[in-house]
Amino acid sequence: MSELSFEQMLEDSVKTIRNGEIVQGTVIDVKEDEIILNIGYKADGIITKSEYSNDSSVVLTEAVKPGDTMEVKVLKVNDGEGQVILTYKRLAAEKGNKRLEEAFENKEVLKAPVTQVLDGGVCVTVEESRVFIPASLVSDTFEKDLSKYAGQEIEFVITEFNPRRRRVIGNRKMLLVAARAEQQKALMEKIAVGDVVEGTVKNVTPFGAFIDLGGADGLLHISEMSWGRVEDPRKVFAVGDVVKVLIKEIKGEKIALSMKFPEANPWLTAAEDFAVGNVVKGKVARMTDFGAFVELAPGVDALLHVSQISRNHVAKPSDVLAIGQEIEAKVVEFKGEEKKISLSMKVLEPVAEEAPVEEATEE
Repeated sequence: MSELSFEQMLEDSVKTIRNGEIVQGTVIDVKEDEIILNIGYKADGIITKSEYSNDSSVVLTEAVKPGDTMEVKVLKVNDGEGQVILTYKRLAAEKGNKRLEEAFENKEVLKAPVTQVLDGGVCVTVEESRVFIPASLVSDTFEKDLSKYAGQEIEFVITEFNPRRRRVIGNRKMLLVAARAEQQKALMEKIAVGDVVEGTVKNVTPFGAFIDLGGADGLLHISEMSWGRVEDPRKVFAVGDVVKVLIKEIKGEKIALSMKFPEANPWLTAAEDFAVGNVVKGKVARMTDFGAFVELAPGVDALLHVSQISRNHVAKPSDVLAIGQEIEAKVVEFKGEEKKISLSMKVLEPVAEEAPVEEATEE
């Protein structure tokens, strides 16, 4: 029997591998752009940075260290230079696809970081498998700028799984809507008309502000923002403000709010503050042809009739008064039940003395 050469015995002592085979390896060196593994073959295996991860920011020397064991897939047994080219990310992606398929079938909630923000949505990565979440499914409200989600870990479900077409769609909105519905149900069970609650300003419009009560939004109409007059809600509130509000009305899922707290109602002390005979100060709030309405306190207006502005003839209030002007007047009428107060500036003016009539003298 012929003796085997040393080279033949060496070849017989190492395993054979094939393209596409999954093998175990031990890291023997890590460079900036590649990882070198001992895979029990006559040649070492090489994983380039691009075959390690889709994340270009990954630093190989920080991610892997000598002595680590890795499961990899053979791309090429011989790259032409005697090296075995391996891939880590493709094997991870295959496992990831299987994981996504299971999650899709079981309607499982997944959690993964946002690895890319696009014009039409965001991408998350699950075990090297990419999931696309369209902009319309990222949130339960419209968001023009999705950049805040970059690097953020979010929860989602897989609503479409078609790896052959490379179409794996995630949905975060579905979870937010469901959570919101639970919160709304819990909120509705514990609030009642008359309750004072705390909320956060979510949106401000010319007619009012929408307040997030922690499960449902309530509308704080411009007319309910103060006992006084509010011209523009956007000058009073900003998104993110925390406010205390009164539950004024609940109709189904609609909640009407108010900041006109009963204990702060200025009419509670109006009979004393603006009794007939009191001389008061106020600001001209608005004018008509027949008179001017003067704000004596937030929520308390009084009528200064055109005939009571001056002892001199005044054709219309705007001839002598201006919006915002502070005036002093006397209360001449108070009707608390009707919330009507009448003023007079005329009575505070001194009465002009009549010139004496000269008697005729006889010549």
